[in-house]
Amino acid sequence: MRIVVLDGYTLNPGDLSWEPLRELGEVRIYDRTFSTETANRIRGAEAVLTNKVAISAEHIQQADSLRYIGVMATGYDMIDVAAAKAKGVVVTNVPDYSTASVAQHCFALLLELTQHVGLHDRSVHQSDWSSCSDFSYQLCPLVELQGLTMGIVGLGRIGKSVARIALAMGMQVIAVHTHPERDRMEGVSFVDMLTCFTQADVVSLHCPLTASNVGFVNRELLSHMKPTAFLINTARGKLIQEQDLAEALQNGRIAGAGLDVLSIEPPPADHPLLHAPRCIITPHQAWATQAARKRLLYQIVENLKAFLQGVPIHVVG
Repeated sequence: MRIVVLDGYTLNPGDLSWEPLRELGEVRIYDRTFSTETANRIRGAEAVLTNKVAISAEHIQQADSLRYIGVMATGYDMIDVAAAKAKGVVVTNVPDYSTASVAQHCFALLLELTQHVGLHDRSVHQSDWSSCSDFSYQLCPLVELQGLTMGIVGLGRIGKSVARIALAMGMQVIAVHTHPERDRMEGVSFVDMLTCFTQADVVSLHCPLTASNVGFVNRELLSHMKPTAFLINTARGKLIQEQDLAEALQNGRIAGAGLDVLSIEPPPADHPLLHAPRCIITPHQAWATQAARKRLLYQIVENLKAFLQGVPIHVVG
């Protein structure tokens, strides 16, 4: 089988082995693929693996040999799944490889917003503690999470993992979820979106991006948040109207935001959130612990093996 990997570098920058994949066929691995290169690189391929490189209906129609698209992630909004299905091309994804890592990163962002560890570490290394008259100092208020309310939008695998951590830290947990009757969780109360944003001290987004929720976190919804509240997003950048969030931060409407995703990645230098106060941004890395990437690569290979055996798994669409 002729296999093409369009953007392998973020999954494997050199600390993992591609050998299990190479055992399945003739493999060509590209670190990165620009949109203008996609059509040429998948020409002649029977299986294409992609993380963030989009594969359109036109690409699918032009790739005569294409039989399989393996998404090297959980989200698959960059694939025209309907066009693939119409042509008989199987599309798979990898659910649940990064649940623990993303939940961990969610709290890394939140703890930086509340404890300001990085700020105080820099202060100490700049000799501020050495020249201080007191044994302790705080450059800004520190926030205790115990007793605060965590609002989770999307109580899937990651949302539930975040809820468990929040409960362990003594937080109250409320959630907005499509199927509350199916996904009950002890210690979690289900509420509507407005109640979540109004009551929560921390709102954390863990829902998939769909046509119906693009930009749902907007000026109106943000206006209902407490001025002491924080917004965390480790899901998809396009869930947020970013200019509205930047204005809320500039105006002190909310206390801060911790973001691992933006609507454009990498962001342009003039992106409004890059210059917003009390806004921590990491480069879409919540999924990328070595442990999570090992699981991802293993499952990518298992997905392709199952397809070759005629019993595909994790098929989407």
